[in-house]
Amino acid sequence: MKKEDLLHDDFLKQFKTAGELNSFLQQLQKRAVEKMLEGELDAHLGYEKHQGSDNPNSRNGYSTKTIKNALGQSQINVPRDRDGSFEPALVPKRKSMAEGVENVIISMYAKGMSNHDIEEQIRDLYDINVSTSTISRVTNAVTEDIVAWRNRPLDPMYLIVWMDGISFKVRENAKVVNKTVYVAVGLRTNGLKEILGLWLGKNESAAFWMGVLTDLKARGVEDILITVTDNLNGFTETIKASFPESVTQICVVHQIRNAFRYVVWKDRKAFAKDMKEIYSAPTKEAAWAAFKNFERNWDAKYSYAIKSWKNNWDELTAFFDYPVEIRKIIYTTNLIENLNGKIRKYTKNKLSFPTDEAVIKSVYLAAKEASKKWTMPIRDWGTILNSFLLIFGNRIRLVQ
Repeated sequence: MKKEDLLHDDFLKQFKTAGELNSFLQQLQKRAVEKMLEGELDAHLGYEKHQGSDNPNSRNGYSTKTIKNALGQSQINVPRDRDGSFEPALVPKRKSMAEGVENVIISMYAKGMSNHDIEEQIRDLYDINVSTSTISRVTNAVTEDIVAWRNRPLDPMYLIVWMDGISFKVRENAKVVNKTVYVAVGLRTNGLKEILGLWLGKNESAAFWMGVLTDLKARGVEDILITVTDNLNGFTETIKASFPESVTQICVVHQIRNAFRYVVWKDRKAFAKDMKEIYSAPTKEAAWAAFKNFERNWDAKYSYAIKSWKNNWDELTAFFDYPVEIRKIIYTTNLIENLNGKIRKYTKNKLSFPTDEAVIKSVYLAAKEASKKWTMPIRDWGTILNSFLLIFGNRIRLVQ
């Protein structure tokens, strides 16, 4: 029978009720899954059933497994090999439900739903009863993935590392407090972005950042050419202690937002015009001249903004030391704003998280989903790499 025959009117007319059709589809899926598993084992052993082979490993009967999906529950026969090395990809060991349902559970959890809410949603969507213990098992598997991911080895060198943070409300000691998940994204020497890690902190401090940088070094990072931050407290000094040759660039966009915080409405247009002359200048010398004009015009009224620019001048203007193609990607942390947007999308319906672990789970899942699209080098990669090679020379270690 061809696949097209299953859709023929004469064939479909034999089913008188929805129950009969569903039963047939269950049996069809059961047979299809079992045949696909047989094919997996053939590939694993290197020969088909009833064929001769010199392979000392061979078939060793079947085990049974119950799978659940939108069609209901089915018991299938899973082929085994004699030395136990066969790991079926279609129906992995120690998993009792279809991959699609597990993905739905994980997605719901990422969006902040409770185990009880997930249980009800799965029942409504698939007419499957999934226990809260099963849901816990699925989400606990994510926790295991997170531990492995947060401890994976990293490249010895990154061209750029952008760092930014997102605030969340978390329950702690019967109170709701603000905590921040800090995200680090590295630019590899093949032009691809990579999320290096997630760290949850209550208060920014030099000690906190020392812990982050110690983590990166412990996982194999030996050098970072340029770091881009949002003027996080204590970060510049701490990174110099861990990576003394690294250049720090404070995000200019964050600096602009901070400077605007207390500017009255009637002054904003003129204030913004004078400030733009600083960061849009062609050279660092021209930027300093523009800053002195900015200082003369606004120091009496908004001295805090002038002081912030002056105190962080070297880190705010580091991008002027590089060609335009590098300036574009280091003067702000905007490159990871899309990632932050995805994280906020996943967590926007959650007013507060019950635990630190729940925050990290949701952020990890959102970050993992967003980074699936990071399969191509950043724009103008060839030109950018050549500029880095000319400036930094043998500090760069190319990877594939």
